[in-house]
Amino acid sequence: MDDTIRIIGASSHPELTAKICDYVGVEPTRTEVVRFSNENLLVKIEENVRETDAFVIQTSNSPVSEGIIELLITIDALKHASAKRITAVIPYFPYARSDKKDQPRISITARLMADLLETAGADRILSMDFHSPQVQGFFRIPADQLKAAPLLCDYLMQNRDLSNHVLVAGDVGEAKEIGGYANRLGLPIAIVDKRREGNDDKARAVAIIGDVAGKHALIVDDEVASGGTLMEAAEFVMRQGALSVEAVAVHGVLSGQSVERISTSALKSLVITDTIPLPKEKRIDKIEVCSVARLFADAIKSIHIGSSVSSLFL
Repeated sequence: MDDTIRIIGASSHPELTAKICDYVGVEPTRTEVVRFSNENLLVKIEENVRETDAFVIQTSNSPVSEGIIELLITIDALKHASAKRITAVIPYFPYARSDKKDQPRISITARLMADLLETAGADRILSMDFHSPQVQGFFRIPADQLKAAPLLCDYLMQNRDLSNHVLVAGDVGEAKEIGGYANRLGLPIAIVDKRREGNDDKARAVAIIGDVAGKHALIVDDEVASGGTLMEAAEFVMRQGALSVEAVAVHGVLSGQSVERISTSALKSLVITDTIPLPKEKRIDKIEVCSVARLFADAIKSIHIGSSVSSLFL
């Protein structure tokens, strides 16, 4: 790549930044982040970025709020250092689940995140698999949403014998997204029917639409957080006669006791991407990681030279 491109890796995921830079063929731009005793942050760009095409990589992981502030400060620093264009590369978008007003007197926080990024000085956004389609519409600046399905399908075809598998949506809401996997893999679909009973507002699996008996079930989801919903779906399909159950998800949030739940569950394996770093203490044999670094690198190169990003979805 030419010398007008700069890739700045914020603190959240240095491993992914390094991989992306290797694929793009550039060195990460040097920065300094200082955390003062009063918990304020200072971000200094240590190289000349005047009139350059700058890409800031920062995903959403713990500590989430500090990561957001660091990203906004970095964008603002680049803006005042006269970067020609600033793209916020956010593999896992913060507050993506807060995409609607489903309770009174709450914030649609995903929209707030979009506004904050634009106000800080971002000229465009590059992310992967928003929780829902409307999040992309919250931006008044260009926002490219990469899809992990092609990568994950290729990974599954290379590492699994899928001849007797069925794809399972954990609830009706996931049924539309699972269609992309079904088309690529040529597999049938089943949907777990969840209902709310009583006053505890907890959805429970009561039936399954489709057939999993005598087949290997593969549950597809956009993210795994606490793992409770995934574990319930896995146990339910096994009770419906599935031979085994595995899962694939784009974002491995894996909060709380999720890893412990996975390790002791009926789940044979969980395939996730590296949009969020997986610390050593969470790397168990059941969890497999498929990297998205090359896809993000290709998208960054396409944005830089002005070619189509949508062609990467094919």
